[in-house]
Amino acid sequence: MTRFAMLASVVLTGLLGAGCSKGGDGKDRTPGSPGMTLDLGGGVTLKLVRIPPGRFLMGSPQGERDRATDEGPQREVTLSRSFYMGLHEVTQEQYQRVMGSNPSTFPGAQNPVEKVTWNKAVEFCRKASQSTGKTVRLPTEAEWEYACRAGSRTKFSCGDDDGNLGNYAWYTGNSGNKTHPVGQKRPNNWGLYDMHGNVREWCADWYKDSYANPGYTDPRGPASGQDRVWRGGGWDNRAQGCRSAFRGSYIPDDPLNNIGFRVVVESE
Repeated sequence: MTRFAMLASVVLTGLLGAGCSKGGDGKDRTPGSPGMTLDLGGGVTLKLVRIPPGRFLMGSPQGERDRATDEGPQREVTLSRSFYMGLHEVTQEQYQRVMGSNPSTFPGAQNPVEKVTWNKAVEFCRKASQSTGKTVRLPTEAEWEYACRAGSRTKFSCGDDDGNLGNYAWYTGNSGNKTHPVGQKRPNNWGLYDMHGNVREWCADWYKDSYANPGYTDPRGPASGQDRVWRGGGWDNRAQGCRSAFRGSYIPDDPLNNIGFRVVVESE
């Protein structure tokens, strides 16, 4: 093997966490594997994918087409621990099981739940934590973008071509102005579905209109604010609003039929 090939192999191993697919407890720790399943009761489960620790460039570069000013300055972020992220957005069936109600405008057991306030999403996490014994929560904004990018530096996790987005996302180009069952499109390189569309997704962070500091380790966003961050684009977004770096915000106590959420469980 040449020196260049050896170096490339080391870098790739560091990025993807190769060589640690099984832990001593038998859990699959390969990135992109459904590494955890939560039993919500009544035959309803919630699958999560293991996301490895690592570093990435958060935000968009100055030259990215359709870039918004709140997507920068681009900064290197370190996530020091692995975590588990929902294979897809929380479905109406999962939400109904935990919360006992379904607020969605577009009914369907396997459609993502929407018209959920940030406060209700947090309540879902609290109740799911109590019933499963795991720490269930909303992802931080950094965790969300890191998982969405899955090692990519392009507009979308699948590249820069708007014309390819329909293979990975439900958005204005193909949604028919409604949500669709989760997991029908292609996943990103870490096995996550619907990161670029279907519904926008609440994050834990308060919103700020810029990234003020050049670098962070496990950032959690501002200490206070008026709006909470959402990410991911949805059925009513054009391609530019489905980019990995695209950000939005909304008040935490008002529901919209284009915002849902997915959950994170911290590694043990």
